[in-house]
Amino acid sequence: MAIEIHVPVLGESVTEATVGKWFKSVGDAVAVDEPICELETDKVALEVNATASGALSDIVAQEGETVGVGALLAKIDETAHGKTAAKPAPKLEAAPAPAAAVSAPTGGVRASAAKVAAEKAVDLSKIVGSGPDGVVTKADVLNFLEHGAAAPAAPVSVVREEILPREEVVPMTRLRRTIAKRLKDAQNTAAMLTTYNEVDMSAVIALRNQYKDMFEKKHGSKLGFMSFFVKACVQALREIPEVNAEVRDDAIVYKNYYHVGVAASTPAGLVVPVVRDCQDRSFSDVEKEIVRLGGRAREGKLSMDEMQGGTFTISNGGIFGSLLSSPILNAPQSGILGMHAIKERVMVENGQMVIKPMMYLALSYDHRVVDGKGAVTFLVRVKECLEDPQRLVLDL
Repeated sequence: MAIEIHVPVLGESVTEATVGKWFKSVGDAVAVDEPICELETDKVALEVNATASGALSDIVAQEGETVGVGALLAKIDETAHGKTAAKPAPKLEAAPAPAAAVSAPTGGVRASAAKVAAEKAVDLSKIVGSGPDGVVTKADVLNFLEHGAAAPAAPVSVVREEILPREEVVPMTRLRRTIAKRLKDAQNTAAMLTTYNEVDMSAVIALRNQYKDMFEKKHGSKLGFMSFFVKACVQALREIPEVNAEVRDDAIVYKNYYHVGVAASTPAGLVVPVVRDCQDRSFSDVEKEIVRLGGRAREGKLSMDEMQGGTFTISNGGIFGSLLSSPILNAPQSGILGMHAIKERVMVENGQMVIKPMMYLALSYDHRVVDGKGAVTFLVRVKECLEDPQRLVLDL
């Protein structure tokens, strides 16, 4: 009996998706609830699981194809267990794609290279990437196919000149297209402005060093910097509610709850999972939720609910070494805080030059809702809470 696999409900206001990748080929055995393909929507990538055990008998929607909710993706033959289980051993050995996925090069693999490797049954773990940071390119795979492990010793630059094309055209994923559109729409719609300040991180660093072992032992999670910033922002948002608001038609909607989005970089692009009701969460609750959401983001398993409803966003470019930047609003929100790298700098304190661990902060805001005074006051309050973290405990 053939069981049909259809595109599931994708989430509120999402009506279509792009077939990103098939994990199974026609004839492969599948088990109930085993992922068989990945769909890319405007906001997240999600896996489609098999609803029955058997063999994948037909793939209807090919990779790169746009499909709507309810569209037919594939068919599973429930009676084909024995046929797929009885594949000759040599055929299994000749298809090392799963092993290659497990032992893929640490530098990463370009999509075009992965496609050629899958078609030619090449073990990517045996290829040294010549791309930036060791990324395996299509040219690397073609060179491996031509010369194999016994390739003549030749300068990498020579091989690249002979094989690597001058340009490689890779279609944007649906998620990347949506990111681009949303960021540009934010620039075109909001009256966006950025104000800056700097914060002395000495107190937070000292507090963290003093209690991090005890904190991890009691709560089972590490004490990072992000929880301090989340709690400091909640304090400032309570005082400056317009930064936690949004423009809706011809009205301003003020939020009396604090759903803080924490921007995360993933291989698929920038995503912003939301830590909900931060006003009711402890430091440990915030840290655990950030770790949980970050893990799901890297695995591409964030749900639509985990991505929606944020009232304010924090973006940490400092983890990549950024010293100063102007973040773009995450529409329809009216404010986003940019964190940056902590650098030791010479500061003047009580007439004396001292070395302090300093961080630049940037607040981009929608000037339609937030006046300059409110934006500057917000950033000053965040600075005060971080330079004197007891304020966070005493709710000051």
